[in-house]
Parts: sequence; structure tokens; C-alpha cells
Amino acid sequence: MNEPVLDVRGLHAGYARREVLLGIDLRVSRGEWVALLGANGSGKSSLLDVCVGRLAASAGSVRIGIHSIADAPVEAKRLLGYAIAPERLPPLLSARECLAVLAGARQLAEIDDDVLDLADALRLTPWLDDAVALMSYGTRQKLGVLLALLGEPALIVLDETFNGLDPVSGLLLKRHLRVRVDAGRAGILLATHALDIAEHWADRVALLHEGRIACTWNREELLRLRTARDGGLEAALAQRLAESTAGRATQADARRTG
Repeated sequence: MNEPVLDVRGLHAGYARREVLLGIDLRVSRGEWVALLGANGSGKSSLLDVCVGRLAASAGSVRIGIHSIADAPVEAKRLLGYAIAPERLPPLLSARECLAVLAGARQLAEIDDDVLDLADALRLTPWLDDAVALMSYGTRQKLGVLLALLGEPALIVLDETFNGLDPVSGLLLKRHLRVRVDAGRAGILLATHALDIAEHWADRVALLHEGRIACTWNREELLRLRTARDGGLEAALAQRLAESTAGRATQADARRTG
């Protein structure tokens, strides 16, 4: 395993008076694809928001490479590729203009050839000169991923990026990301509800439950789950959630009776 490109330690964060993340420790190395699972409201998007600098932590630290996202955001974000959500893309710009603006911000002389090749493979090329506002949700998802991949980022952060993609485009994108990971070009953190992606494409899976990492499965455990006949990762996930919920209930009862 290569050096960490994401190092999250003791992270607490939330909104207004509600704390959502309650002491997260998570690392992603170059050459590793980590899938983040969790129910709605478990804190997945909040964790990603802190990692990319959109939400400030109340305690703990996030480092991208050697740079703190809080103390050295410019340096940290140079190593980061974050897939912009479809609804946050500028509606009046064309896809080509979006790529050119970000390429300029990253001080790139031109748009990466493999990003343009991926655009062609994803059948986005005919849309490159159309305004974002005219694009379907899935087409905007593709553009968001292309923007994340510009400039060879060491860390790629994706939030439900495969939602809205047709099956062929989804497979092409998974293969492209896997090539980057296997070549040691990047580490990936993907928040998803898609258990098939987590089970078959990730190197490690982390379960976020009620603001904490409740469980992780490494590559060997995932390989075993792929061949299991008792439900694989889906069954393991359900069991771990039940255990975690029961444990919380026991702790609450102990506090009330103590």
C-alpha cells in the first residue's frame, strides 16, 4: 500500500447545534478504492464535505497528502479531484467551457487527453458545446466526473456519482477509475448506496452509522463475501447495522438505569 492521500483523524463536524460526525478516523492510500456506505442521514455527504473543504470541522483533522484542508486549503485542493454534483454545475456554461475554466484554475496547459478520451467513451462529446442547462441529469453526472479527473488528482472524491448513469457508461467509468487506482495514480473515496460497486470494485468498504465508522471490510473479506451464498456484503451490512443499533440501545439503557 502506498502513502495516504487522505488522512482523517478524530473528526467531529455538524450543522448549527447538531453534530453529525462523532470522531471519524479514515485513511485512503494512493492505489486504493474505498467505498463509504451508510443509511441516509448517517453523515456520508457531511464527511465528504469536510474532506473537500465545503464544511468546517469542529474538532479533529483532515489532511490531503501532507496538507491540512483547514490550514492549507489551496495546497490540499491541488491534490484533490471532487465530482461536482449535477445541480451545482454552472447552467449557462457549456461542458467544454466548464472543463476549460477548471483546467485554467489548475494551471493546466490543456485538458488531459485521457479525460477527453473518457468523454468520448461516455458519449459526452456531442454535448461538449451545449449549455449545462440543456443536459440530462446523467449527462451532467458524466461532466462532474470529468471535472474531478482533470490534472491527475491524487485523491478522487465521489458522492453517489453513478446515480443516473446508464449501465454501459457506469461500467466504462468503473473500469477507468480502476485503471487509475491499479496504476497507483490516485486513491478514491466513493460514498454510495450501490452495494454491487462496493462489493465488486472497491478495495475496502467502511460503514458509517450514526456519525461513526461502525465497521470496515478489507480486500480479503470482500473477496470472501463475493463468493458467499448467504447474501454477501448485503447480509454482512444488515448484520453489522443490527449489532450496532442493539449496542447503542444497551448503552442508552445503562445510562438511564445508572
